[in-house]
Amino acid sequence: MSDGLEGGAGESTDDPVVQKRAQVAHLVSVGQRTGYALFALFAVLVVVAFITSFPSTVTTAATVCLILGSVILAPAIVFGYAVKAADRADRDHDWR
Repeated sequence: MSDGLEGGAGESTDDPVVQKRAQVAHLVSVGQRTGYALFALFAVLVVVAFITSFPSTVTTAATVCLILGSVILAPAIVFGYAVKAADRADRDHDWR
């Protein structure tokens, strides 16, 4: 399953810009998976904290997951849109 972030139209190229874009796309993919996983862990920890009367260790872990998830996911989403826009501009030859 492809998320459209692999860079280019799937063709092999020696263009350093396309290669760099593919590297950024890979980092975006890793960042998005990591950020969403941290948000999922946050949700689980909140439920566990609720069930166990909010012990400080679980609450701290949930807070750390929320903050790290936000710090990782926000730039990954922005760069993901940038990579998709650059791919679209290359494909449509529409660099304004």
